[in-house]
Amino acid sequence: MRLAILVGTLAELAGVGLTATATWLIMRAAEHPPMQALTVAIVAVRTLALAKGALRYLERLTSHKAVLSEAVELRGKVYDDLVHRRHVPSGTALTRIVTNVDQHLDAVLRTTLPWITAALVGAVVAAASGFSLPLVAGLLINLALLPWLAIRTPRDLTPLRARLTEQTTELVHSKEELIAYGLFDEKLRIATSTAKELSRGERTRDLTPLAIAVQFGTALLLLAHHEPAWLIMAAVAAFEITVPLAALSRPAPEPTDEPEPAHSPQAPELRGRTAIVGPSGAGKTTLLNALAHRLEPSRGALADAHVFHTTVRTNVLLAKPDATQEELDRAAGITELDLDWDQVVGERGEEISGGQRQRLVLTRSVLANPEVLLLDEPTEGLDPEQADRVLAKVLDDSRGTALVVTHRTEQLALFDHVHHRRPIGDEHVGRVG
Repeated sequence: MRLAILVGTLAELAGVGLTATATWLIMRAAEHPPMQALTVAIVAVRTLALAKGALRYLERLTSHKAVLSEAVELRGKVYDDLVHRRHVPSGTALTRIVTNVDQHLDAVLRTTLPWITAALVGAVVAAASGFSLPLVAGLLINLALLPWLAIRTPRDLTPLRARLTEQTTELVHSKEELIAYGLFDEKLRIATSTAKELSRGERTRDLTPLAIAVQFGTALLLLAHHEPAWLIMAAVAAFEITVPLAALSRPAPEPTDEPEPAHSPQAPELRGRTAIVGPSGAGKTTLLNALAHRLEPSRGALADAHVFHTTVRTNVLLAKPDATQEELDRAAGITELDLDWDQVVGERGEEISGGQRQRLVLTRSVLANPEVLLLDEPTEGLDPEQADRVLAKVLDDSRGTALVVTHRTEQLALFDHVHHRRPIGDEHVGRVG
């Protein structure tokens, strides 16, 4: 982070120095002095111009590297916190946690670093001016007062943006239906009104016009005090760095606290091959997630249904990076995966069918071959005959305990035990005869 601040400060100082030197050179050249008197300034202008571009590029590299390093550390802390929680957060809570982390990292990159850089550059320029009172006052306003006013009473415009997105999506994707029912003009009017309200909110929060007024007001005061032209232009260049600070915003963190579940579902005994069955909403998946959270990482694996935008081979090798081709082919044979290993599956598997995607994820689980295998509707998307056949082969291959959520009663004969879930919470474990 310190390197990013240093390089950013040097880049901005190069820009300010370039403006001041070029101004001095123009004013001095107007006096028609000998060429020797301008040589140093000419070389300085060229050097500062080259340095500004190089330092700007280096500043981007170092600042993003610093933020990415902080992202790794911060996300690691978040994951550690999630692992040690007594209950698994809901999807909404997890989404809010991710949003808060992203907002923090974005604030470091777009708020903290620019403000520190502007403050250091402002201090150097103020010192070079002999601490001119108009310049110091203007810098204090743009560096401290206006950014403080901008973030002091933050207005959360997220609900307005979400509403506008929803209204725009409806206009685009439901245009024909809205026209047919004579509602298009009304919906368009509502969306336009929302857009105007959002625009007003953005304008009232942005103090950039005041920062620009301070910038040129300071320049006029310096001119009235008969300061040299190079200093006035240097002040204007320094204020260019401070102006964006007047548009700072402080997003409100998303609330992530949520009440713990009223009760923790009682998990079935981990032995043999067990099926979890029950009506929709009875808590089958909740039970499986709760059980996965209690297991030691070395004992079990919950089949991860995420498919990455890469090849079939890379997706499957996530379960066992050092697997041989023979092991890959064996796992694919068990799940009847009919894809070429080098085929790219697309974002979230959009380039393959739903059944192929399901078998790809299942192949990953077979290749991992954990002591405890937890599967949530592993054959969903397959035709019934193939679904029963594939599940039977997966269970036969399992070296330890297999716990499977399924809605197909035809598959219950494949299991040693059946765990029934009821909507009201009572449970019964029965032996399959």
